[in-house]
Amino acid sequence: MATLKDATAIAGIGQTPFAKQLPASEKELACRAIVAALDDAGIAPSEVDAFASYTMEETDEVEIAKAIGAGDVTHFSKVGYGGGGSCATVAHLAAAIATGQASVGVAWRSRKRGSGPRPWKNTRVQLPTPGQWTRPFGLLRPADEIGMLARRYMHEYGATRDHFFNVALACRNRANQNPAALMYERPLTREMYMTARWISEPLCLFDNCLETDGALACVVVAAEHARDCRHRPVYVHAAAQGLPAQHHGMVNYWNDDPLTGPAWTAARQLWKGADLGPQDVDVAQIYDAFTPLIPLSLEGYGFCGRGEGAAFTEGGALETGGRLPLNTGGGGLSEAYVHGFNLITEGVKQLRGTSTAQVPGAATCLVTAGEGVPTSALLLRS
Repeated sequence: MATLKDATAIAGIGQTPFAKQLPASEKELACRAIVAALDDAGIAPSEVDAFASYTMEETDEVEIAKAIGAGDVTHFSKVGYGGGGSCATVAHLAAAIATGQASVGVAWRSRKRGSGPRPWKNTRVQLPTPGQWTRPFGLLRPADEIGMLARRYMHEYGATRDHFFNVALACRNRANQNPAALMYERPLTREMYMTARWISEPLCLFDNCLETDGALACVVVAAEHARDCRHRPVYVHAAAQGLPAQHHGMVNYWNDDPLTGPAWTAARQLWKGADLGPQDVDVAQIYDAFTPLIPLSLEGYGFCGRGEGAAFTEGGALETGGRLPLNTGGGGLSEAYVHGFNLITEGVKQLRGTSTAQVPGAATCLVTAGEGVPTSALLLRS
């Protein structure tokens, strides 16, 4: 079977500052991040011939290509399902480059969610069919939907708020080491967590990701091309997307087991195309829009057994030096929430050896996209 195994590499990464409110437009932020990523790689904008982004991205490849001065573009794609699309943007570029459709690809996400509106607030827009089964009954926001899954997980497997706190604390501790993180100088304590206001019980304020303005980008090229760029190549060893049978948004209403989400489908495909397994992962960047997604993803990607994800977080397992150092830039919970793209760039930093919370000797990194929605994942190696 043909695979993407190490055929391409991420050669450049770039980002803007993160903030609650930035004055620049999403297009300007996107261009800044893309140009920074190209400069990081040592590649001229005129060499770019492929783009990949999210369907929820407000900017488009036509305007971006003109603004940065790209050449003729021979591949472009967009991936759906919000945060579930992050890793797939890189996967689409890797597939295009590995099959000769393009030579220099750019993936990006630009977002003004900190200062912009929440999409679910527009009640004049007709609900999509899945939403007609959930929103009239009170599941109005993603936090409500994940809150329901979290309650079921707690009921079935004995997960507690202390387990969710372990996740929030690990991400905050890493953000406290990262000057670019929104929560850089804002430590989190157990008392702060346990007394925080509810957002959607059992999820409190610190179980929810940040709302952020900012943009990030990365440059994907063939492996042999990457060796001539400015930094050590970070190879795309394997990539996968996952949409389980009878899936229904974040709530998995129609699945036989609502707690067996898209991560399980993506993981089977990811490990099938890799020479490595979960036991070989040195560091992970796991999508953390909400803390309960971490134990669910730990199970889905095979780091522990069914129902063991909450217990896995105990004893500092997610901290630097633990069983699986996690979200070492602070993740969506404490660095910035830009639909998970900062998890990709942080994975690259770890394998370059330039992270602000560097895992010694890290040579493999799992990066995942949103759990609960059709998702994607990357296995990166140095």
